[in-house]
Amino acid sequence: MFEKELLVKCSGKLGALAVVIRQTNIVWMLFVACTGVINITLVRPRDNVEVNDTNTAIRKSNRSTSNDDVTSGSNLRQRKFSNSLGTDKHSMPSASLVSTNHSSGLLDEVKVIFLALWHMKWELLVSFSPFLMVFVAFLAFIRWNGSVVLGAKEAHTVSPHFAQIMYFGLVSALAVAPLHCSKGQVVDLFRSFWKRRPISFFQVFVAVIAGVFSVHFFSLVHPYLIADNRHYPFYLWRKVINAHWSMKYLLVPLYVYSWFSIFSTLGKVQRKIWVLAFFLATAAVLVPAPLIEFRYYTIPFYFIILHSHINDYQSWLLMGLLYLAINVFTMMIFLFRPFHWDHEPGIQRFIW
Repeated sequence: MFEKELLVKCSGKLGALAVVIRQTNIVWMLFVACTGVINITLVRPRDNVEVNDTNTAIRKSNRSTSNDDVTSGSNLRQRKFSNSLGTDKHSMPSASLVSTNHSSGLLDEVKVIFLALWHMKWELLVSFSPFLMVFVAFLAFIRWNGSVVLGAKEAHTVSPHFAQIMYFGLVSALAVAPLHCSKGQVVDLFRSFWKRRPISFFQVFVAVIAGVFSVHFFSLVHPYLIADNRHYPFYLWRKVINAHWSMKYLLVPLYVYSWFSIFSTLGKVQRKIWVLAFFLATAAVLVPAPLIEFRYYTIPFYFIILHSHINDYQSWLLMGLLYLAINVFTMMIFLFRPFHWDHEPGIQRFIW
């Protein structure tokens, strides 16, 4: 217990440092706190399954025999087991004693978490007080500063850039192309959709409509994006996304596939509520950002890599070669392809 409290305090201090470095890191600090709450409230999925299995076995034993001694002994064991659960400091309410493994539904997990939050509210407030103090201090900073942004506030205004979340999904899937762009992944996704039809088809339809709506109404062009040709996003926007009026719509199926592939990969090792919290945190960071910048994608991409649990050494090798090739190409352009701007003196160099 002492080690856990120490880890939470250290995590809170590191979160405060991260927020000082970049203000939007408050979202990731809150996400880490949410994952901690999820781990605590759903910490005993195996125990819960064992509880259900034990109670089922007891009921079967009661039905299969008319011996009063056996029945009495079963009832005593059941009462003893229930009492042991009631004396546990972090035990869940009886309504929450359901299986919370990865196959459980999202609504089931939300129900268990809310019941556990009410049951353990004071313990959780004390346990996560370091995060709470950082969050309160951040709110005080916003009130004092008038904005999340420090410096050029007019260039970093909050904008409804919903297309940004689409770009991130595709970039992340391509960065892990050996996994998300493999034949096996495509087949697995199709089988999963076919098994859960028609709900899965409806989900895809809604996702495509949302994607088209996002790129049509909320595809923003920041002045910095089209004014600086020293970065990859400039060329991706000019040569791909904005190459033709139809391109941004033709890319929507790729955006949708990328996100469904990411959800599928994360869902194999994480709970549905965790995946939902990750998506909401990613959206909270990227959607308000009007400028397309790969550096905005780094933290959520690291979360995807860390929680995908890729055990295929061939995929890691291919990804390593992919990153090596991109970095070598970028450094070659940086070193050997300098250029000049007519409106600004000096040598300009390309870098990300």
